[in-house]
Amino acid sequence: MRDEQLLEAIERYLNGEMSADERKAFEQFRIENAEVDQRVIEHQQFIGLLKQYSERVELENRLNAIHQEIDVHAIAEEVTIRPSWIVDIWRHHHSKISVAASIAIFAILATLFVTGSLNNRSQYQDLRNEIIRLGKQRGNSLTGGGGARAPRVAPVSTDRYSGTGFAISSNGLLITAYHVISGNDSVYVQNVAGKSYKVKVVYTDARADIAVLKITDTAFKGLGTIPYTFKRSESELAENVFTYGYPQEQAVYGDGRITSQSGLNGDSVDYEVSVPVNPGNSGGPLFDSKGNVIGMVKARQTQVEGAHFASKSSYLLAAIDSVSADTLVKRPVLNTKNTLAGLTRQQQVKKLQNYVFLVKVYAKN
Repeated sequence: MRDEQLLEAIERYLNGEMSADERKAFEQFRIENAEVDQRVIEHQQFIGLLKQYSERVELENRLNAIHQEIDVHAIAEEVTIRPSWIVDIWRHHHSKISVAASIAIFAILATLFVTGSLNNRSQYQDLRNEIIRLGKQRGNSLTGGGGARAPRVAPVSTDRYSGTGFAISSNGLLITAYHVISGNDSVYVQNVAGKSYKVKVVYTDARADIAVLKITDTAFKGLGTIPYTFKRSESELAENVFTYGYPQEQAVYGDGRITSQSGLNGDSVDYEVSVPVNPGNSGGPLFDSKGNVIGMVKARQTQVEGAHFASKSSYLLAAIDSVSADTLVKRPVLNTKNTLAGLTRQQQVKKLQNYVFLVKVYAKN
């Protein structure tokens, strides 16, 4: 039997078009010939796949036709559950509402006390329990209710002085000028997003005007990889440099050149630079054009008008190496790959801004 004849016979067999005698003879033929039996099985499977594909195409066509007849966006808009205006107000102003409720309760308590309505001890106890409950609600609203602590807010008092600091490790180790934090009661740092964190002073060198800080706030989750490195060799006279710091609440960028390789009265610890700086710039990084840290800005007033100075990076590295091991979780590991090199100045500033902090110092009352 030729292939064409065999295929025709298989199709007639599977479609039920054979007579009883023909079907009996064909089944006997399958038993006696294993190859023919395999051809029947394969053809049956092929027909099944074609049928499934046809049904799928037909279903897709029907769904497309239904989709064309209805306005899906209108239905979605209609069935979307929207929060009531009360829920919406609570979501956006829950902390303020909690504070207002607490103030209202205390006002009621004061009124009752003055009018003598608190003579009944049970009434007083009930009111006390209600105040405690509202206090807990307020605490939960300020932390998001999920157990995770919100970033620490700096004390509500006038800061004695502010400056700049910058990260030297991803686990919250920072460096700044000693005169920024000297005589402090408490020190906080604030990142570019406005979040404040409590810090601890772990190392100071008053002579070199260098201090190392460690973020100890439990809300701090670490930084990414530091994008800059510390330049170990001395920079050249007239080299282009730039600063990024906080002489005010918002960060300020400045650029200029190295105008002298020594500081005031020939001090070899510092560079003299032509970058305009203000007191808040103290402790901020001084970068070369490739984004390497070559120094730390000092904004102390001097008798030399228009002269500004920066500690050289070699002295910063010596201070970092001198940090006592028992004051840290682990020894600082400095980044060795500068990812700012080759970028435009705008790209460099955008990439480094998350690693430069506003330092706020609070004095004892």
